[in-house]
Amino acid sequence: MDYKDTLLMPKTDFPMRGNLPNREPEMQAKWEEMEIYRKVQERTKDLPFFVLHDGPPYANGDLHMGHALNKVLKDMIVRSRSMMGFNAPYVPGWDTHGLPIEQALTNKGVNRKEMTLAEFRKLCEEYAYEQIDSQRSQFKRIGVRGDWENPYVTLKPSYEARQIEVFGAMANKGYIYKGLKPVYWSPSSESSLAEAEIEYHDKKSPSIYVSFAVTDGKGVLAEGTKLIIWTTTPWTIPANLGITVHEKLDYVEVEAKGSLYVIARELLDEVASELGWEDHKVVREMKGAELENILTKHPLYDRTSLVMLGDHVTVDSGTGCVHTAPGHGEDDFLVGKKYGLDVLCPVDEKGVFTEEAPGFEGQFYDKANKAITEALDAAGALEALTFITHSYPHDWRTKKPVIYRATAQWFVSIDAFRDNILKAINETTFTPAWGETRLFNMLRDRGDWNISRQRVWGVPIPVFYAENGDPIITEETIAHIADLFREHGSNVWFERPAAELLPSGFEHPSSPNGIFTKELDIMDVWFDSGSSHQAVLDERDDLQYPADLYLEGSDQYRGWFNSSLTTSVAINGIAPYKGVLSHGFTLDGNGRKMSKSLGNVIVPAKVMNQMGADILRLWVASVDYTADVRVSDENFKQVSEVYRKIRNTLKFLHGNLADFNEKENRVAYEDMREMDQYMAMKLQKMIETARKGYENYEFATIYNALNNYCANDLSSFYLDVAKDVVYIEAADHPHRRAMQTVMFDSLMAILKLASPIIPHTADEMWSYLGFVEEDSVQLTDFPEVVENSSFKDLEVKWEKFMDVRDDVLKALEEARAAKTIGKSLEAKVTVYGSEETKNLLASVDDNVAQLLIVSNYEFGGSPDNAPADALVLNNVTVAVEKSQGEKCERCWTISDKIGQSEAHPTLCPRCADVVEKHYS
Repeated sequence: MDYKDTLLMPKTDFPMRGNLPNREPEMQAKWEEMEIYRKVQERTKDLPFFVLHDGPPYANGDLHMGHALNKVLKDMIVRSRSMMGFNAPYVPGWDTHGLPIEQALTNKGVNRKEMTLAEFRKLCEEYAYEQIDSQRSQFKRIGVRGDWENPYVTLKPSYEARQIEVFGAMANKGYIYKGLKPVYWSPSSESSLAEAEIEYHDKKSPSIYVSFAVTDGKGVLAEGTKLIIWTTTPWTIPANLGITVHEKLDYVEVEAKGSLYVIARELLDEVASELGWEDHKVVREMKGAELENILTKHPLYDRTSLVMLGDHVTVDSGTGCVHTAPGHGEDDFLVGKKYGLDVLCPVDEKGVFTEEAPGFEGQFYDKANKAITEALDAAGALEALTFITHSYPHDWRTKKPVIYRATAQWFVSIDAFRDNILKAINETTFTPAWGETRLFNMLRDRGDWNISRQRVWGVPIPVFYAENGDPIITEETIAHIADLFREHGSNVWFERPAAELLPSGFEHPSSPNGIFTKELDIMDVWFDSGSSHQAVLDERDDLQYPADLYLEGSDQYRGWFNSSLTTSVAINGIAPYKGVLSHGFTLDGNGRKMSKSLGNVIVPAKVMNQMGADILRLWVASVDYTADVRVSDENFKQVSEVYRKIRNTLKFLHGNLADFNEKENRVAYEDMREMDQYMAMKLQKMIETARKGYENYEFATIYNALNNYCANDLSSFYLDVAKDVVYIEAADHPHRRAMQTVMFDSLMAILKLASPIIPHTADEMWSYLGFVEEDSVQLTDFPEVVENSSFKDLEVKWEKFMDVRDDVLKALEEARAAKTIGKSLEAKVTVYGSEETKNLLASVDDNVAQLLIVSNYEFGGSPDNAPADALVLNNVTVAVEKSQGEKCERCWTISDKIGQSEAHPTLCPRCADVVEKHYS
């Protein structure tokens, strides 16, 4: 007889090699064929909602690692919630308006001046849909489950209609107004920008000190005394209309180089050093309040610059006398408005000086710095010139510097409902918790929101103008425009004259002749996406408003989190989300931003083509995503090893369940050996840890729990011990069935809990389970945590045993290195320890040798009894020697009882008994 045939070896067709790049597309095709998203939603339709609202990525370009991190996090949350008793729909979306698409078409050779606005916008729409199709296929390749055939898209007519209604509701409450104010202006985009569209980069700028001579000192200063200002933007000097000081600061009149100068006392030493004042003396001191309304001469033009008081003046840098150009700064504008100054802005939309800056007309503002500085020097007003490198605002799209420029724009008045916004933030749950403070401070300090843009690819601002220029925004006009957009899309605004866009028979007292014009500016794209709580959550029956969760990168505190909150509170008084979760940015392995120029870019497609989407997803689960995340090939190799261990564990578990029928062969917990009960307890702890991890969005906790359970609890202990039972014992032996019960529960729990993270692998294994009814593991629930009163005592006892076992394994390893033994089954182990250890080992099992995977074991008493070559370890002393006897041909244990069976002389008594009863 060939005794190999009597062993119950694992039987499974589940392949050891993942071959994920090839298998995953096959799995995804299967999901598509079975309409997995619809099936999941049908299964959970009557359960409570959990809605994660997708922040729309911009429809332009291939996916980068930041996209992958974001979408996998969302997918893990949605998948897990649908397995935790919730109806968790996922409707993906895209942001489709704005400058990048206009630029992309221009780069492709489209000449927008050769076509109508409507024709150009049609090309923008077509391009956006091409990008959506490309990105959608890439997101699906990552394994993201969602309603991909019915996404929300900000250019869809129904979306645009709801956006118009949001604008109208805010206007109706008085929150929308038009005003001339300095705003961030991008000469490279020829458009105003919102704060969310600004990023900061280092820029080299001239640093100049300029003197303004007093023409009317109001009895405080003598004529000719000079106030000194400091600025890094010489190009704004032609727009100067005043100087601002702080009423409570102390100022000094200083005699230096034959002239009298006025600066803040606290900055005297710094200014004296910068200006090279070797000999100077303070003539007198005064409060800033005394300088109010003094007149000085503009250093370049024949006009005066007024001295004013302002709270924004500090002594952090400069001179304490602040150059004030109301057309080029927010604080300048406000203080100038208070003192009745004009809003002079001699720079056009391209950043070029107009005729309002004599001597510099036609020059680009930045290039004019040199000419203006030279003119100041020639006028005797330039006191010092150096250059500094400082952080400066840039257009986040073009990466070019921006300026402050006063123009007529449409604004949302944040002040009008700021308190309600801050209250809504306090009522929202933030992960990580610091997000609340960050968003609160942003909204607490935020100025009014500039929502108009001087572009063409976007949703028009739905405002008409009467003959006298009065803006017209009524409930009637808003409702009519919304209906037109819902039917025809927003292109209708550019295709029809104003009269055809107004309601039939519309009249207005400011247009007695019935002549109307329309606004040509479009809305800030943040208003587009910030309206999605109405255009998507409130619009669709398969979603609900407010959402349970918004999840985006940490840059969205100033972006989507911010704009969505503002519009939602404005029209409904509540936040659009109950919770906000943010993640960091993806960096290279050295912590640098990825860029093509550095050659350090790792793209999701490459990772998936080489290793598979499940490796990419497992990596996402492994990192602390709340901080910036480093990405390297080494990271993916490490994760691949963890994946391999999980996959091999699944294969081993499945292979040893080939003859197990869960209904017929299950062994009750109370009928198991303690070892099996211990593993059942460890399984429940893993389930509890993983479930809490999903509840709290702590995916690294789940990753570690699954990895530890598979690698340590199962592979390094239980499954190693199990081989001597499930292979060797008779099929229906109670110990074997007990182990199979634990294996069955482990397999099902691992598959379900790992499914949101590695769905392709989980469903691949699921397809090999002949005993399941569901078509996919995605159509099941997570295992519930089972409690047992014995768990606590069991854990304490068996953790002590595992400590002893670790010591024995160390001793075996040293004996193997010394060539005392080969495999551990060749060993006899004698353990020396306390009476407590003796009782512990006597009580854990009647076959301690089996737990230690050795052929013979005995307890040798006190460590004092141990031989000199015994190994003294942390908990016990261990002596290892070669086991005496012969090797059993079937189970490979060394025994002195081989040959007791006449029929099977090469077997140990246990194996002989099994063979005689079941194979004779």
